[in-house]
Amino acid sequence: MRIDLNADAGESFGPWRLGQDEELFPLLSSVNVACGFHAGDPLTIRRTLELARKAGIAVGAHPGFPDRVGFGRRELSASPEEVYADVLYQIGALSGFLRAAGMALHHVKPHGALYNRATRDAPTALAIAQAVKDFDPALPLVVLPNTPLEAEARRIGLRTVAEAFPERGYTKDGRLAPRGTPGAWIHDPEMAARRAVAMVLEGWVEAVDGGRVAVQAETLCIHGDNPAAVAIARAVREALLREGVEIQAY
Repeated sequence: MRIDLNADAGESFGPWRLGQDEELFPLLSSVNVACGFHAGDPLTIRRTLELARKAGIAVGAHPGFPDRVGFGRRELSASPEEVYADVLYQIGALSGFLRAAGMALHHVKPHGALYNRATRDAPTALAIAQAVKDFDPALPLVVLPNTPLEAEARRIGLRTVAEAFPERGYTKDGRLAPRGTPGAWIHDPEMAARRAVAMVLEGWVEAVDGGRVAVQAETLCIHGDNPAAVAIARAVREALLREGVEIQAY
């Protein structure tokens, strides 16, 4: 069995630093790089791609709302037309840096509030999926399963990759628990590792509001801005390897 282990990264801006990309990347098989809207800047993008090259991991675009102050976690009143244009713009920006570095774009994964909105709003989901398809119909789109984002992407013929989150809480309906609510974040590496194994090998996770939730996982995400990200990624990786699961980009 194989699983991809990804993280959101390249989210520094100018002199402001976020995350531990240099320590995190060797533990991963793919990375989602901020494209300059919610975080990141041209020099950060270039440096992040060099780290990814050295680690030998796949690189995806991580487009978000144009909201650096809110780190892309505040939902904006963007129309589907604006979402389409913003996503296409960000994919193109990262692709330019990848081309200059002799690297390939591997996938696209929306960020933060844009991702969350697309999990419940079909027009937003379609705008994202259409931007990806128009850029390159062969690009996979990372999605939360059983949501409009997955449904709209599949409807227009995109390949989808089901994502699960070992260090984020789930509600009984299979959604991510809202940030700031009890159990929304898991900071204990061993707990995250146990959850990852259950997700990959048994297809379930405990919900914060009781019971088990069925999950599909082709890739597991570790949030780079989690202070425990490196320890969690290491524990998750080691636990999966002990169970005979290979860590490899899809």
